[in-house]
Amino acid sequence: MIDALIAGKLYGTSKQGIGKTENTYTTAKVKVTAGNGDMLLCSVIAFDEKAQAALLALEDGDSVALSGSLTPKVYEDKNGATRPSLDLVAHAILTPYHVKCKRQAINDENSD
Repeated sequence: MIDALIAGKLYGTSKQGIGKTENTYTTAKVKVTAGNGDMLLCSVIAFDEKAQAALLALEDGDSVALSGSLTPKVYEDKNGATRPSLDLVAHAILTPYHVKCKRQAINDENSD
């Protein structure tokens, strides 16, 4: 497991579910660009209420940055080639909306 910060675009829509312990969780997929320019698909799950709310507010194609525990994986595609993938348990989520709100709060503090 790797403590990671990734950024990309939401792929599809987020989905909320209820686990065996009756706690909610939210899953999503995020397209991220690797250092060599390849696109990777990152499967995301969030248990934190704020992180879930942020994921559920996003739409397909929205930009997002996520922080959490990352697990790299490998899968075999339809043609039999091995491809990398990522699984992330998100602890915190930052969207352009959050950045705007934080900047506004800083500007409000500085104007006092």
